[in-house]
Amino acid sequence: MTRGNLLVSASVALLCSGILVLFTDVEVGMVHWFNCGPWASEAARLEKRCR
Repeated sequence: MTRGNLLVSASVALLCSGILVLFTDVEVGMVHWFNCGPWASEAARLEKRCR
């Protein structure tokens, strides 16, 4: 592989990693909001994971 190919491959790998991290954080936030949000029961909101 040439130096240019290595740079392109590294850039694509970094971009894919960044997208994966971003969507993982968004998904975790959405799950937390759904489980502990306004439609959750009072018992669910009082659980340790929701505090």
